[in-house]
Amino acid sequence: MIDQQTIIFIVMGAVAAMLMLGGGIIGATYVIRPKVLLRQRMNQIGVIGDGRANEQRSESRRQKRIQEKVKQLKQKNAKKGRLEAINGLILQAGLNINISTYFVISAGLGVFAVFGYLLSGLEPLWAIAVFPVGAILVPKYVLGSMGKKRRKKFTTHFADATDLIIRGIRSGLPINECFNVVAREFEAPLGEEFRLLVEGQNLGMTIDDLMAKGIERLPTAEYKFFAIVTQIQRQTGGNLADTLAGLSTVLRERKKMRDKAQAMAAEAKASSMIIGSLPFAVAALLSVVNPDYLMLLFTERTGNILLGIGAFWMTLGSLVMRKMINFKM
Repeated sequence: MIDQQTIIFIVMGAVAAMLMLGGGIIGATYVIRPKVLLRQRMNQIGVIGDGRANEQRSESRRQKRIQEKVKQLKQKNAKKGRLEAINGLILQAGLNINISTYFVISAGLGVFAVFGYLLSGLEPLWAIAVFPVGAILVPKYVLGSMGKKRRKKFTTHFADATDLIIRGIRSGLPINECFNVVAREFEAPLGEEFRLLVEGQNLGMTIDDLMAKGIERLPTAEYKFFAIVTQIQRQTGGNLADTLAGLSTVLRERKKMRDKAQAMAAEAKASSMIIGSLPFAVAALLSVVNPDYLMLLFTERTGNILLGIGAFWMTLGSLVMRKMINFKM
């Protein structure tokens, strides 16, 4: 028979063992749980864990940031007013004038167009319609053409400038010095744009603000890619040279595809130019062979109506052909 004292010792030993086991479990929980939580958090942000999964998560976050930046740029451009749009055209053309000077020049062109119309001896009533053509359409067309040529010149050597920046970063140069090298080695507008980046940073401006101004001056897809990638890389970290190398590959592929599209559309452009110039060539020949036969179009009212209808359909056909053979990439 087990006496009462032995039973008490056994019960007390069991209770002590259970208390020790419970204390050990609780202590282990307090010690291990923070580490587990820390590990889970680090795994979520991509510090540890499966390398491929971390890379995919990092790439997904980078793509999300890029999409947000592109969306912000589109919203910013959509909110531009009339004066801001005109100021943007002036910046893209590379001119150093303000809005007031632009309006004065536009008004002068409008007045000059009216005087030219009146001196030609045509119907004075239509002089009112000539003024907005000279004051609004002509300046915008000139600024648009200048901006287009400037953007094209910038894009031509932008991939080479990106490669130069990549080589500079891999050789140990800071990014600002790489921009300075590009500013010295390339002509305007490419060299001028990077010179403004360097000077702005020397004056204490942030790279984000400087590139935002650069996008206003040169709103090309290539420069937007470069600005967004550089800004995101500065925020998230990583190897900037590898990121820019991928961007350089994309830029060269875009240029190659653009050149291929232009080569394929060259024949259609030549055909449209020939078709568009045929009526004028025939009119010039008729004016030499039989001028009286052709002058009926200008002296008779029916001829004037026919000329107007022909000009309308010629303009419409030219716009349709231009839309068909011009590819935006």
